[in-house]
Amino acid sequence: MNTHTLGMEAQPFGGESPLAALVKVALAPVVCTLSLLGCLYAYGQPFTFAYQLLAISAFLISAQVFGELPLSNGRHGYAMLTPDRVILGKWLFVVALLLLLAFVTKFSGVYSRRVTLTWFALTPFALGAAQAIARRALAGYLRHIGRPRLKAIVGASECGRRLAEAIRSDPSRGALLGYFDDRNPQRLGEAPAGDYLGRVDQVVDYVKRQSVHVVYVALPIARDARIGAMLRGLRDTTASIYLVPCVLPLELTQARMELIGGVPAIAVCETPLCGINGLLKRIFDVAVASAALLLAWPLLAAIALGVKLSSPGPVLFKQRRYGLDGGAILVWKFRSMRVCEDGETVAQATRNDPRVTRFGAFLRRSSLDELPQLFNVLQGSMSIVGPRPHAVAHNEQYRKLIDGYMVRHKVHPGITGWAQVNGYRGETANIELMKKRVEFDLDYLKHWSLTLDLWIVAQTVLVVLFDRHAY
Repeated sequence: MNTHTLGMEAQPFGGESPLAALVKVALAPVVCTLSLLGCLYAYGQPFTFAYQLLAISAFLISAQVFGELPLSNGRHGYAMLTPDRVILGKWLFVVALLLLLAFVTKFSGVYSRRVTLTWFALTPFALGAAQAIARRALAGYLRHIGRPRLKAIVGASECGRRLAEAIRSDPSRGALLGYFDDRNPQRLGEAPAGDYLGRVDQVVDYVKRQSVHVVYVALPIARDARIGAMLRGLRDTTASIYLVPCVLPLELTQARMELIGGVPAIAVCETPLCGINGLLKRIFDVAVASAALLLAWPLLAAIALGVKLSSPGPVLFKQRRYGLDGGAILVWKFRSMRVCEDGETVAQATRNDPRVTRFGAFLRRSSLDELPQLFNVLQGSMSIVGPRPHAVAHNEQYRKLIDGYMVRHKVHPGITGWAQVNGYRGETANIELMKKRVEFDLDYLKHWSLTLDLWIVAQTVLVVLFDRHAY
């Protein structure tokens, strides 16, 4: 589709003002840097060369990690008291990268601990406050300079209503006038009847009469004469036009759009680890697995000796499981049972399972039997965080019973996962429990980020230490 023939503008962010786009991109790195300078001033520390390097590093890393910081997070009244979890997670990742950089460059001893610890603690609150202040300031500025960009939505579908909520939650995105739809206002479902502007064939006249700046078409993409006639009519206006594909019923996983030789292609199910994300995830995995093995190798040796002395059989248990893209992998664990099952039928371990050795029960309760999977991570067949791999026999059973089960294999399986830290760890005694586990796995794919991985690792430590229901 040639966008120029439809009168589309090349302006990003759905017609958002350039100032708002700049603020969202610059807000996080500027606040992180100013927060450091404020801490230096409060403690009377000079802005030395070492702190200049730290400020530059913080600016660049936070710009990369935060990206575009939205001005609306649904927590308008409490941003300064309780920082948003997304902001907190991303800042913790920035801090981790800065600590690693300071350690590698031998600068860690140069910085004042009072300054850095205060900076680490206060910055999430500063970011939340800046987010709220920027939202109010932009709203006031846009009111001051005149009428905001006017927008209308064609189609009161579910995706149209979600789009309306997103526009109205952020004043920098303009003013939503309402919906056009061929249904009566009383049949528009959750869409407020007062937002009804007219039928689809009235869009062009309304846009011309009201000087609407942006039109979002949220109707089913099909050979519909109404859409074609409307788009041809809108060529006689200056409105920007966006097609909103109504594919929400398809349970989108990492939905995105890309141009392939000028042809737009919309992904409705894709791995979150495309492009640079895959490289960042691999660096994270190798770094964490290497550090864990360097710290825990005496523990691994002691466990291996304990397995060998507690019962006859091999120290390691290898089982075939499905990995990335459904390919077969061998997952390693410390043997915790008297048997090593890996056939067409594999029975899950249950509470007081007679196959589990006494030492094996301790390993399973503490999750120490999973430690050899760190070598799977270094090998590249697993990740630190991801959907837990199931035995091949279980995969073949559940893929026939649970819709979308195999989508969880669009990433490497993990030693720990989103389902496990939410209570779905160990035996899945019935199909409903497995469905819930798969729901969390798919939710992880939809919302993956390195900050989410860090959050899951931290939660895993708490689960291992305090979960009394593991076996």
